[in-house]
Amino acid sequence: MSSNDLDALLRVTSSSYRGETPPDIAFGTYDGAVGRLVLAVTGKGIAACSFEPENDVFELIARHASSFIGPDARRLDPVRRELDAYFSGRLRAFATPVDLTLATTFARTVLQKTMAVPYGTTTTLEQIGQSIGRPRALRAIGNALASNPVCVIVPCHRVVREDGQLGDYAGGLPAKQHLLNVERRTAASAGR
Repeated sequence: MSSNDLDALLRVTSSSYRGETPPDIAFGTYDGAVGRLVLAVTGKGIAACSFEPENDVFELIARHASSFIGPDARRLDPVRRELDAYFSGRLRAFATPVDLTLATTFARTVLQKTMAVPYGTTTTLEQIGQSIGRPRALRAIGNALASNPVCVIVPCHRVVREDGQLGDYAGGLPAKQHLLNVERRTAASAGR
């Protein structure tokens, strides 16, 4: 699906519900300090905050959640405001509920443990493995983090390598470093 096809589909979808029922999935983007993030919000919460191309996220949502997808500022704008506050260092914990519909059962377990990693700190694959009772499943844990559909909000950027190196990140290493720096600066200034 080309970008023009996606734009046309969203226009048709959004025009079909004006004044009526909003879409099942609110779909849009957020341009911030680490680049463009593609957002999708279901009735349960945020299902995507992704560095992936819009078309890919749209198709994934349509395949696994609902095909009634469109823009809905009423549901997207609160997420955008929280992201603004997070990137400016004013928000340490997201209030937006997370919907891990797009993650596998194993990935949900890993991502839920990742959500428990405190703001401004890091953990390792090994520590995540120990905490879920799967200390030898490092590759599977890495894959679960790499396929995190709700980046930034589900803080997979807080998982680093055992040797202290950053490791991979869906948004690239500069984005991961930026996220960690924001959190460390904010945590350090709060500790003063």
